[in-house]
Amino acid sequence: MASQFSKDFFSATIFWKTLLALGLFLYLILVPFLNTQNPSLSLIKWASPSSQPSIISPQTPNQSQPHILRANGLRKNMATQERIPGIMTDETQVRAYAPDGPRDPGTFPGGTRGHEMDRDGRRRLDFFVDNIVDVLAEYDHTKYYYLGWHSESVISNYWFSFNQAFGGGGIVLSYPLAKALVRDMDGCLIRYAQSSSADLITMTCIADIGVNLTPHKGIHQVDLHGDFSGYLSAHPKVPLMTFHHFDAMDPIFPNMDRFESTRHLMKAADADQSRLLQQTICYHRQTNWSFSVAWGYSAQIYENIYPRSYLQMPIETFGPWAKGPKPPFYMFNTRPRSDNPCEAPHFFFLESVYKSVKGDEIITSYIRARPRGLPPCASSGNHSADSISRIRFFSPAKKRLQIDRCECCDILRVDNVKAEVKFRECKIDEIIA
Repeated sequence: MASQFSKDFFSATIFWKTLLALGLFLYLILVPFLNTQNPSLSLIKWASPSSQPSIISPQTPNQSQPHILRANGLRKNMATQERIPGIMTDETQVRAYAPDGPRDPGTFPGGTRGHEMDRDGRRRLDFFVDNIVDVLAEYDHTKYYYLGWHSESVISNYWFSFNQAFGGGGIVLSYPLAKALVRDMDGCLIRYAQSSSADLITMTCIADIGVNLTPHKGIHQVDLHGDFSGYLSAHPKVPLMTFHHFDAMDPIFPNMDRFESTRHLMKAADADQSRLLQQTICYHRQTNWSFSVAWGYSAQIYENIYPRSYLQMPIETFGPWAKGPKPPFYMFNTRPRSDNPCEAPHFFFLESVYKSVKGDEIITSYIRARPRGLPPCASSGNHSADSISRIRFFSPAKKRLQIDRCECCDILRVDNVKAEVKFRECKIDEIIA
């Protein structure tokens, strides 16, 4: 049974890698007319087949090194693409990624994760190929699927649609849906020539085929501003797939610029993409402390016992992309920042990630960001966590494919300087409270 499952899973994985590339290729066909200064749709007439913009490299990629292509901010006049090792890019911001096979360490360091390449050569975080493939492998590739996610800001969805996938975060189409969409492309573009955006017309054309959005919370448009740490520290319990507008946020790690922060997060992604940002919560009853960790990014200590339902709400360290006249501003619940010592957490951020000597565990270390500057929580026993400067977490060195339930953890030790916590699978009847 196990052998058959493994065979089926990896077959599906390979198939979905192909479909992912095809779906994103199709998205390029949909949006070459997008004007980023004015979102209204304008139809264009191609001069001749020979002058049509190329959406794939003229060279045939090595089949052992599949490329994933996405578009962002395409202009009408698309330059010819030139394929280089590991990265394919041009002046219209068409980008390709090589999730498998050998890599040029100068352009695509090890690990199966995606980067965008700025024109000045700097890498920007974009998407996580391993997680995308694992997520898509769970779907039946013979069915019609339109995957994506909303904007995080209510006003953005109001302006466009609450039923569309936002293309910055990413749109994925299954092969049958892509075929159906191509067949009706000309007619659909004529029917909805006044549509206000490429993402909206994509959804509208797909709706005419009889398909609605299949939402996935791991796809992030990131229509937010400011400090992203509150959201990332309470990421939804789904595999992280994509980020958009990541470069519009503040750097996600203290004392690092945006580029350094991105590279630092990638160290955790290289070690274990399946757990990246996944929130795990456990308690130290002797001190009445709650521990919350977003694996590979941050950890928090609360000087009080809080249920998981409370801790999984992001602290509102950020602001919406654009505010409406009154709340709600977000498509998810938040909790406000607080100066109450029983509510305000001690914040720690990723310091290092490495494998144990035996190779069976991954150890992530998190160091204090700054002094909290508040007295101890009196209502829970005045057990201050001010002296804790570092927390180490031990997690299994294997991919976690089943995410129907979060992991649990045990506090191994707490002294005057550090704490150590071990991840494990939750017991069948275990309650996290």
